[in-house]
Amino acid sequence: MRAELLAVGDELLYGDIVNGNAAWLGGQLADVGVTLERSVVVGDDVGTIAAAIRSALDRADTVLITGGLGPTQDDLTREGVAAAAGGVEVRRVEALADELARRYERQGRGDALPSMNFRQAELPVGAEPLPNLAGTAPGVRMEIGAGVVYAMPGVPFEMTAMFTASVLPDLLRRAGQPAVVVHRVLRTAGMWESSVAQALAEAVDRLAPIGNPRIAFLASEGQTRVRITARARDRAEADVLIAPVETAARAALGDGVYGSDDDTLEGVVLALLGARSATLAVAESITGGLLAGRLTEVPGSSAVFRGGVVSYATQVKASVLGVDADVLATRGPVSAETAAAMATGVRDRLGADYGLSTTGVAGPGSAQGHPPGTVHLGLAGPRGVITRLVRLPGDRARVRMFAVVSALDLLRRTLTVGSDVAV
Repeated sequence: MRAELLAVGDELLYGDIVNGNAAWLGGQLADVGVTLERSVVVGDDVGTIAAAIRSALDRADTVLITGGLGPTQDDLTREGVAAAAGGVEVRRVEALADELARRYERQGRGDALPSMNFRQAELPVGAEPLPNLAGTAPGVRMEIGAGVVYAMPGVPFEMTAMFTASVLPDLLRRAGQPAVVVHRVLRTAGMWESSVAQALAEAVDRLAPIGNPRIAFLASEGQTRVRITARARDRAEADVLIAPVETAARAALGDGVYGSDDDTLEGVVLALLGARSATLAVAESITGGLLAGRLTEVPGSSAVFRGGVVSYATQVKASVLGVDADVLATRGPVSAETAAAMATGVRDRLGADYGLSTTGVAGPGSAQGHPPGTVHLGLAGPRGVITRLVRLPGDRARVRMFAVVSALDLLRRTLTVGSDVAV
C-alpha cells in the first residue's frame, strides 16, 4: 500500500508550528510496511486542500490528513475533502452534535458550548466519522475513487490516539497482512554524509534494482546514520536479508562506525573507558560546557567522568589549567599547543586518566586571524598527548555542536583503534 501525508494549516507554512505529526506518522507507517511516498503542507484554503487530495490519490492508495478539523472559520479540511470528492455537500450529523453536547455537559460546561463548535459535527456526504477519544473533533474517513482519505486532528495527542485506535486498524485491513519491516541502523562519526555515501555507493547501486533491502543516509548533529531496511514475511527472514548488507557496510566504513541502532557516541565512549577502568576529564573553551553536558546525559557516567573546566577566557587557561603564558602569547589560545596543554592540565588537576580539550573559533567572525570553524582538539592519555585540527562548517551553534562530536570521536577512535600515542 502506498500512502501520502497532507498537513493542513497556515501556521505550518509560516513556521509557527513544526510539523512533528509527519515525522511520527512516517515512522508508524514504515513499521507496518506501508510505503510513504510524499509529505505535503498546504494552507487553509478549500481549493488548495482539494487539489492536494486529488493529486495525492492519483499516485497513492491512501491520503492521511492532519489539521483543519477545529470549529473556527479557518478549519476547512472537511470542506476540502468534500470538494475533492466531487463537490458533495457538508452536512451536520445530529448524532455527532448530540455527542458533542453531552461531552460538554459531562465536563460541567454545557451552558458554555459555543454554537460554532457544532461545525465539528459536520461531515461530507458519504464520509464516516472517526471517534476522537482525546478531544472534541471527530475525524473523517472517506473513500474517493479507488482510494481512501483519513482526516485527523492536528493536535498531536489527539492525532496519535485516533491513528492508533481507528486509522491503523482500517489501513491494515485494507492492505492485508503487511510484510514485516526491520531496520538496522549503523551510526558513524568523523565522516561527512557524502563520504559515507561514497563508501557505500557500490552497495547502493547493487541493491537499487532489487529494492530489498534498501539503504538510506540520515545526517544530523554532525553524525551520519546508515539505515538498512528489509521487508520480509517475518523477523528472521528480514535479519537474513540485512546481514550481508550490514557486513559489507561495516567493512566499507571501517572505524567510522561507532555503534548501531540506539547506541550514542557519548555512551560508546564512556563504555570504552569503563572497560579500561579509566577516567576522563574535559577542558572546554569553544564548546563552553556542551561536551561535559553531553557526557553527563548518560546514566552512570559518574563512574567514569571526573568533571570539567570551562576555560573560556584566555587567563583562565593559564591560571586554572596551567597553560604556559609563553604558549598563549606566541601560539595563541586557538592552537594545537594550547589544546595539548589544556588536555594535560585538566587531566592532572582532576586526577583523571584522560584529558580531552576543545579550543577554537565558533564565529560568526574570525578571531586572532583564524576563520570561524577552526577547532583544535587535545587528548592527553597515559602514553602522551595528541592533537587534531578540524575545520567545521555552519553557524556558531553548528560549529560548537560539531566540535563536541569531533572531540568524542577522537577519543573513541583512539581507544578503539589504539593507533595514537594517547592510548
